[in-house]
Amino acid sequence: MTTTAPTAASLAGLERITPRRTKIGLVAGGLGAYWPQFPGLLPQLEQSARRVSERMRALDCDVVDVGFISDAEDGAQAAEALRVAGCDLIVGYLTTYMTASMLAPVAQRSGAPVLIINLQPTEVMDHATFDTGQWLAYCGACPLPEMANTFLRLGIPFRSVSGYVEDDRAWVRIERWIKAAGVRGALRDGRHGLMGHLYPGMLDVSTDLTLVTANFGGHMEVVEFDDLRVRVAGVTESEVADRMELARSVFDVADSVETEDFQWAAKVSVGLDRMVADFGLDSLAYYHRGLEGEQHERLGAGMILGASLLTARGIPAVGEYELRTSLAMLVMDRLGGGGSFTEFQALNFHDDVVEMGHDGPAHLAISDGRPLLRGLGIYHGKRGWGVSVEFDVRHGPVTVFGVGQRRDGTYRFVVSEGEVVGGPLLRIGNTTSRVDFGCDPGEWTDAWSASGVGHHWALGTGSRAAELRATAELIGVDIVEVRL
Repeated sequence: MTTTAPTAASLAGLERITPRRTKIGLVAGGLGAYWPQFPGLLPQLEQSARRVSERMRALDCDVVDVGFISDAEDGAQAAEALRVAGCDLIVGYLTTYMTASMLAPVAQRSGAPVLIINLQPTEVMDHATFDTGQWLAYCGACPLPEMANTFLRLGIPFRSVSGYVEDDRAWVRIERWIKAAGVRGALRDGRHGLMGHLYPGMLDVSTDLTLVTANFGGHMEVVEFDDLRVRVAGVTESEVADRMELARSVFDVADSVETEDFQWAAKVSVGLDRMVADFGLDSLAYYHRGLEGEQHERLGAGMILGASLLTARGIPAVGEYELRTSLAMLVMDRLGGGGSFTEFQALNFHDDVVEMGHDGPAHLAISDGRPLLRGLGIYHGKRGWGVSVEFDVRHGPVTVFGVGQRRDGTYRFVVSEGEVVGGPLLRIGNTTSRVDFGCDPGEWTDAWSASGVGHHWALGTGSRAAELRATAELIGVDIVEVRL
């Protein structure tokens, strides 16, 4: 596969969904006692606050800017405004010294995690010419330990970013927290579908639906294969033809694909889109075994095309009833890494790589070229037959990410970074990649398995461990990073 796959945005019918916007609350402040003492100080600090607000708005988020506070009374008013706004993250900007009493009500009342930023005007003061008033514009670090101690005593998690207003390193860290807040919001507001039943015997996959809401928030929507069946039955021949044309524009179609199977996969895909829209789903996990070619078996076997197209649009859909992996894929997608349904396939001790992938839904946005539709006369371990998706993930840095569940019902993030490299791949209708984790593949496999990650996980592009650490902190779950 050497040609470039079209992006979802370039194809009618495969437009990416518009995810919920991340809402950031911003409050800047300084000690009001300074203003009459140093008349030029407040205008300079307000200018820095405007610039910070401007840069924050450029990070693909909505900003609720409640302005500049100068005392505890201002802080209380800002706290109420931000509480009503319902933000995903509150950012408190320390422009100079300010007392902890000014930000404590903001942190206590908002119901959102808080990030403190200390961004001085420039890289360094001009020591030879600065007077006290000019120095005070650079002392946002002064109250930082005070804020940390107060937050600790109030039982509020503390996190901060220090730098200067145009410091790109600091803004990388700020953006990381904003993206993490967006993921937290997507999970808390998400509607996650579960259709069918557990793959028999997969005890690690079995999930108490209440635990999703307990750990992440959100709503679990239980749907039936009959909800899909009635919608598939209503799909017209012209809609099937349109969906097949869309598939041809996205995929190379192998000679092994039977026309009848292709038509059925396209029909199921259209019905699946309707079901997801009708139930307002943000993710979906499914499985049905079926018998002797009956309609539910055929529906389950015809899901891969439609599920892959949904996943490419930003609605992860996974097989084998893998609810926690559909959530992991949603997280990875919202962080910008795609996220394909993945498991172990084999270990290559000659090239020191781990071969991983799956025969089910894949995230087309991270394919290394045009993906392939391959016809399969039989699926491994599942009943039915039909078309499957095959590709290699784009070569370069990748992150594998799963959601593990412990005995007490709490979730944990499990993360490892590696690199997809070239080499021979199976041609069996799987999304297969060769991942180099920089160590013996056997040792890595043992460590990854011992983490409690479960059978499946998400594979996404880019080095995402730092973003996942931030996301785990904001959600309040532990994170295990597998590194050897």
